[in-house]
Amino acid sequence: MAERSPLEQSHSLDQQMHSPPVKEDMISCVMALEAALLPCLPARELQAIDRSPHPSHQIDVERHARDFMEAAKKLQLYLIGLQREVVPTKEESLHKEIAMMEEELRTKNELITKHEKLLQGWRKQVKDQLDKHNTELEKV
Repeated sequence: MAERSPLEQSHSLDQQMHSPPVKEDMISCVMALEAALLPCLPARELQAIDRSPHPSHQIDVERHARDFMEAAKKLQLYLIGLQREVVPTKEESLHKEIAMMEEELRTKNELITKHEKLLQGWRKQVKDQLDKHNTELEKV
């Protein structure tokens, strides 16, 4: 497996982060992660191999660990891409907040108008009642 320069790696990471994630991508990332993880599972064998003086055993452990980390990075990039899709931009969240505030303002204005009409009706009733009492008092 050829090693890539850090510049090439960061460029490919940028491309992966900006490309739209697809369900198949996630499945392939999970499968790659699982395939890289499976050789790492028998911990006792790995511990024995890790202490083994034989160089090929050491290379296998390092290769499995590297494969696992690459698969984990791909899955992480996919999940970050999904998170970016779900999280609205600052502008979108401000527009949504403004729309909610406008709706709240409209509702409150309707309530104020309704209560003003009720108050006017009550004032009229009180004035009518007062006029009625004054008329009765003048008669007496």
